[in-house]
Amino acid sequence: MKTIGVFGGSFDPIHIGHLTTSFDVLKRRSLDKIIFVPCHISPHKTDQIPTEDIHRLNMVNLAIEDSPLFESCDYEIGKGDVSYTYDTLVELRKKYNNIELIIGFDNLVVFDKWHRPDDIFKLAKVVVLKREIDNIPGVHNKYFDSAILLDTPLINISSTEIRNRVKNGLPIDYLVPQKVKEYISQHRLYI
Repeated sequence: MKTIGVFGGSFDPIHIGHLTTSFDVLKRRSLDKIIFVPCHISPHKTDQIPTEDIHRLNMVNLAIEDSPLFESCDYEIGKGDVSYTYDTLVELRKKYNNIELIIGFDNLVVFDKWHRPDDIFKLAKVVVLKREIDNIPGVHNKYFDSAILLDTPLINISSTEIRNRVKNGLPIDYLVPQKVKEYISQHRLYI
């Protein structure tokens, strides 16, 4: 029976850190594939306006097009409104029985504030990307005991940094896949 990983986010833009970490999780968790799910509106960033959905989805597709182990899902974009992981997992469970939700350690710390967090754990195993710098003493909620913490490599790249570099005319080589870099330039994103 297939087991898939689900990795959601703004992906504004998707970068090498997302891809490297995802591949590491895929291998270490013996997943059959990872599905990248760009959100429409992040419930944790409702005050921020992301780049248009179509551009973020296109960049994800360009970044993963050469990997049969990665695919994208436009469910949250097509649904519109605020993107809740619970709703996405309910939808994906129609096709997949075994799902592992991949989140960052920063999300686990605030998981009790997520929409229907207990139900998310009923729909999927929650795999948390943990880096050495994430050892924060005293930060703990009930979800820590149910989550699978996975030590992952520290890849210090952020989408915010990439957007700022583009805005300031700085190169983004080796931060994003070449096709994503060309797409950003062609569509004049982040300037």
